[in-house]
Amino acid sequence: MKLWAGDTVSVFGSELVLFALPLIAVQLLHADAFEMGVLATLESAAFLLISLPAGAWVDRLPKRLVIVSGDIIRAAILLTIPLTWMVGALSMVQLYFVAAGVGIVSVFFDIANQSYLPELVDSDAISDGNGKLQASQQTAGVAGPTLASGLVTAIGAPLTVGLTSICMGLSSILVGLIRHRETPRPAEVRAGFVAEIREGLGFVIGHPLLRRITACTGLTNFASSGIFALFVLYALTTLGLHQVELGIIMSVASAGGILGALSAAWAQKILGEGTSIALSALTGGLCFLGVPLATVLPALPTLLISWFLATWAVVVYNIAQVSFRQRLCPKPLLGRMNASIRFLVWGPMPLGAFLAGILGDWLGVTTTMWILAACALLGSLPVLASPLVRMRALPRELDLLGSSATADRE
Repeated sequence: MKLWAGDTVSVFGSELVLFALPLIAVQLLHADAFEMGVLATLESAAFLLISLPAGAWVDRLPKRLVIVSGDIIRAAILLTIPLTWMVGALSMVQLYFVAAGVGIVSVFFDIANQSYLPELVDSDAISDGNGKLQASQQTAGVAGPTLASGLVTAIGAPLTVGLTSICMGLSSILVGLIRHRETPRPAEVRAGFVAEIREGLGFVIGHPLLRRITACTGLTNFASSGIFALFVLYALTTLGLHQVELGIIMSVASAGGILGALSAAWAQKILGEGTSIALSALTGGLCFLGVPLATVLPALPTLLISWFLATWAVVVYNIAQVSFRQRLCPKPLLGRMNASIRFLVWGPMPLGAFLAGILGDWLGVTTTMWILAACALLGSLPVLASPLVRMRALPRELDLLGSSATADRE
């Protein structure tokens, strides 16, 4: 419950940053498509560069300590934005440094945060726990953009970012109150650092179902990160929407996420665990086409519907596949497994964001959105062309790997 409460407060703060930081770049610093691409690239570049060694470190450290420290350090970094703004020294260069610094800390924070839940609950409760965490994240997504748009209007985007520090500080206190203490692996049973990294990466790539899920997620994230990198610029300039309308779109999208968190268990029960992963991946890919379609259809309702359905599908997909891999993976390997997943599925994100910035300057933002939306749809192919489509129940133990591999070859 303390982890859930801390995560809820933290994601509310993250929503403020997610909304306010691009507005600072576009409205105060007049960033163009390329600069927006660079900013989004730096936000996620660390997942490509340091995820694998970070996973090995997280498995050697108390995960609660990593989570608490991550919140405190990110709060301190974000505080530099309102401070420099108040003295008239805010620049795109500083936004780049802030994005990169927060991204580096977030690598360790996210790996530890996702690896800590299986330490606190039994295997059968992992899916329910992930559902609760997703529900909080999506609730924050509903209220966050609306709250952020109001705060930006009232006090400005830089001070809105500053409020995030309060949220993250409170989160660190709540998680710090958890009494559970982990038992670290004895140093004598550890392999070498490189060998431990290889073990985590081998677990993900060596499992046929995880390999397909990872390919689907990585390809979709590559495309969606490019869409997100240009979305604020696209909405405000190409479509001519107001920042309040942008906040409404993001809030309605997160309402779809809440529905996804509430209906994920139902979808797995009715469709089957594997089938729900495949169908939600396809649904999400189709819905991304709504972004460029907003130039030929009424923009606001098109984006409201497509983002609502896309977020619903993404949350259903994430709850199913994250719960699957958490219960499948041995606990001593959780940090490195999650780090390997992060490297493979979030590593493509800075590449997609950077490519979006280049294509946006070269071909125009609208054409770039069509290309990226098509790529997002293609990302569902690895799970659609797999045994997952027919699997009602996914393996619950690692010793069932053999049967999964046989099904994959067939």
